[in-house]
Amino acid sequence: MSSTYARFDTVFLLSRLAGAKYSPLWPSSSSSSSLLSSGIHLRAKPNSPLRSVTASSSSSGAIVSGSESIEIKSVPTKPIEGQKTGTSGLRKKVKVFMQDNYLANWIQALFNSLPLEDYKDATLVLGGDGRYFNKEASQIIIKIAAGNGVGNILVGQEGILSTPAVSAVIRKRKANGGFIMSASHNPGGPDYDWGIKFNYSSGQPAPESITDKIYGNTLSISEIKVAEIPDIDLSHVGVTKYGNFSVEVIDPVSDYLELMEDVFDFDLIRGLLSRSDFGFMFDAMHAVTGAYAKPIFVDNLGAKPDSISNGVPLEDFGHGHPDPNLTYAKDLVDVMYRDDGPDFGAASDGDGDRNMVLGNKFFVTPSDSVAIIAANAQEAIPYFRAGPKGLARSMPTSGALDRVAEKLKLPFFEVPTGWKFFGNLMDAGKLSICGEESFGTGSDHIREKDGIWAVLAWLSILAHRNKDKKSGEKLVSVADVVKEYWATYGRNFFSRYDYEECESEGANKMMEYLRDIVSKSKGGENYGNYVLQFADDFSYTDPVDGSVASKQGVRFVFTDGSRIIFRLSGTGSAGATVRIYIEQFEPDVSKHDVDAQIALKPLIDLALSVSKLKEFTGREKPTVIT
Repeated sequence: MSSTYARFDTVFLLSRLAGAKYSPLWPSSSSSSSLLSSGIHLRAKPNSPLRSVTASSSSSGAIVSGSESIEIKSVPTKPIEGQKTGTSGLRKKVKVFMQDNYLANWIQALFNSLPLEDYKDATLVLGGDGRYFNKEASQIIIKIAAGNGVGNILVGQEGILSTPAVSAVIRKRKANGGFIMSASHNPGGPDYDWGIKFNYSSGQPAPESITDKIYGNTLSISEIKVAEIPDIDLSHVGVTKYGNFSVEVIDPVSDYLELMEDVFDFDLIRGLLSRSDFGFMFDAMHAVTGAYAKPIFVDNLGAKPDSISNGVPLEDFGHGHPDPNLTYAKDLVDVMYRDDGPDFGAASDGDGDRNMVLGNKFFVTPSDSVAIIAANAQEAIPYFRAGPKGLARSMPTSGALDRVAEKLKLPFFEVPTGWKFFGNLMDAGKLSICGEESFGTGSDHIREKDGIWAVLAWLSILAHRNKDKKSGEKLVSVADVVKEYWATYGRNFFSRYDYEECESEGANKMMEYLRDIVSKSKGGENYGNYVLQFADDFSYTDPVDGSVASKQGVRFVFTDGSRIIFRLSGTGSAGATVRIYIEQFEPDVSKHDVDAQIALKPLIDLALSVSKLKEFTGREKPTVIT
């Protein structure tokens, strides 16, 4: 962590909550001695040595014990506005989370929202994507967890665990849940984004019934329970104990790697990656998958060490935007579109749950990607040898997966955006493979989308198709696989326009305007050259628990199957991101090679006209086009 930024931990937390005045300077030697004796300390001011008592493992796997009991301090606090979670937890700017007790209030509100049996003397998992503020947040979360009676925390070394790995660890270790410190694909650093969310015992994000309770409790919170223990040394694998409370620092890769070896045929993939005539590149975008890429792709699957790009996780992601799309993963795109570029390329995002897949001079849309994985899963991936149980996609995702489900005669589900909506279906045994157009793909091996899983799935398909190819024979390429899929199922031309950090007021007015149009619309109305089949504001009733999610996106669906969808994204930390989704189905093989932006231009123009986006937001062009 950069030494140029002061940090505040338990002493600051307690002193501010108790109404004491905080000074950034060190206390006198007498008061410092008193503070240190109780295990509470301040982070050093800039360029100062750290003065603290930290329990640490002296060697890998060692157990260090503190006192037989720990003191719990109940500290008064006040509600803080704006702590309602979005589709993937609470996300704000780092400086917001660094405000007095902002994070502490939310963590305590979470414990106030859970049944006692979900955390009392229980095991919880803690990890994150390595972004700025994670290490400090880890210590706050650990101390509040101990203060609320949690028995054991499993935390990734250096606080590192990808979002898929947290889900995997929860499920393997039979933990009661886990904290994920991430703002996903959003930028990191002192001036950028941070986030927190909670996953349940199945490894899936907490349902809205819990996140709504958390928000309600943030509005009435009056105290925080904090254990007076030193910071935990997260740099070494091992166990630290204080009375009945323990923290186990775990290897962030091992449990996840073991699961991937169970799902995929590593020997098959190794055979592909070791070929001299097959080029591979993975861009970790200086994010969390940098910790996983070398152990998995290089050490276990035989890829060349230089095939991993931007493989060192950094707190600010190397000043980049860790969103794996054609705009922000430009370094990878440039390499893949060279004449001598690799045969297969992929990237993952900040916390490792998203992915982008590319062939040489060929981009695979996320909507096509999940459909192609589903269509090939049974023959190429051992985990699905008996066939998938069912398929599902988020509502804005193209209808490509629907056609696979129909051909394979599998149950199919259309859900709102947000991975938590897939979890209930998985737990009920109704769903195996699912995806979102926002570069999220996964299966029921865990309860989160999984970037590396998607990459391994694609490598499995390519390895299966090329397993009998001799050296010198032309290999089946990514483009070959996709075009074969289009020839069988037809092509769903698809594009998404993102308008990031719009003024919330204008964006919300635009959505209300569109909802008013929908309320008055009738089937058969003409929209340019398109005839309306129906328009609505998507609502979803969960077939497992009956819960209802409303206002999930405004849809205009036309008689030829074309769709225009408008929604506001809940994954940013500031302003509003307006997203427009445009889709058109094309069965004619002779038209499949048309550029998507050309094929979709009439629908794109119609979407901009109907929504009056420029009038409401002032935006001339999108931030990102995918």
